[in-house]
Order: sequence, then C-alpha cells, then structure tokens
Amino acid sequence: MAKPVSETQSINPGSVIELFELTTDAALHGSTTTYRFHDGSNSITYESTQSPHRNIVWNGNTYVAVPLEADGFKYANGQLPRPTLTISNVTNLITAILLNVNVVTPGNDLTGAVVTRVRTLARFLDAVNFAGNTNPYGTPDPTAEYAKEIYKIDRKSTENRAVVQFELAAAFDLANIRIPLRVCTKELFPSIGSFVQ
Repeated sequence: MAKPVSETQSINPGSVIELFELTTDAALHGSTTTYRFHDGSNSITYESTQSPHRNIVWNGNTYVAVPLEADGFKYANGQLPRPTLTISNVTNLITAILLNVNVVTPGNDLTGAVVTRVRTLARFLDAVNFAGNTNPYGTPDPTAEYAKEIYKIDRKSTENRAVVQFELAAAFDLANIRIPLRVCTKELFPSIGSFVQ
C-alpha cells in the first residue's frame, strides 16, 4: 500500500495538498517548459504566514500560489474523467503563456500540453515550507505521493480578464488519437465472457 494511502486511513491523516504541473511540448509550443502551481487555499500556507498566497516547495520544486479551481477528476460509470482547470488570469500570466505558444503554432492555445495533478499530505512536505525549517506534521518524504494523474489539454474553453479555463482529457481520449487495435472476444477470453454482452 502506498504511503499516503495508508496515512489517509489513519485516525489523524492531515491535510491533502494538491499541486499541478503544466508542461509544454517543444514541437507544439516552441519549448519544453514546466509551470508549477497550486491553489493557495490549504491550511499549510495559511498557518505558516497568515496569508493564503504562499508558494509551496515539494520535492525541491516551487509551486506558485495561483487562484484556481480544478474539478471533474472522479471516474463515473466506467468513463474516463474529463476534468476542467480554471486558472485566474487577473495578472495576465496565462494570457502571456498563450501568446508565446501561439507565436509558434497559431491558435494552439496550449492544446496538447501535459497537466499533471500531484497530491500528497502536509506531513510529507519539504521542511522549508515551515517556520524554523521543521515540518510540525511529520517527516518530509519527497516520494510519498498519490499516483500522479496525467492529462493533456484538449482545448481552451474560456479566456477573459478574470479566468482561463481548459478542458483536459486522458492522452488516448483525445480526438484523432488511436491506440493499437485489439479485439476482445469471448473465445479469446473465456473467463471474462460472462461480463461481455
């Protein structure tokens, strides 16, 4: 059992910290760059500085606090999730990134960029996040994280002065993407034949 999963099942699991990485593709966007961010609304950032706008360091990487909303990660009815990621655009940071990638591929709007959702517990965060460089919740462990959820940006659905919203999809759930053709029949897999209708 993975370390964060077993800790989550304990009596006092602590806060789940949700982080995001956005990685561009050199062929589509002109360079391979990774932007790291989090929503800034967890108890760790507030307790540390009495301010909800503080960066988090995880595994030696800095995740910038940016107001955002991410939802739709739940699997339902055997379908792959198609999450949405809505990021504040008040500082025009996302618009600036979009302008840069659209110079290379006009109208791309970060389509094909990889978004990775990383989740861990506060007890495993790097010690530099806390006063006195000591994690009061537990021992830092950069390997203690839930399984990473990796998606690609399918399209930009909204862009205005307030927010930019992206629709995400699994890499093989995008338009015009094919996976190797496999035929599953009752004769090839008799043990699962009762499940195939």
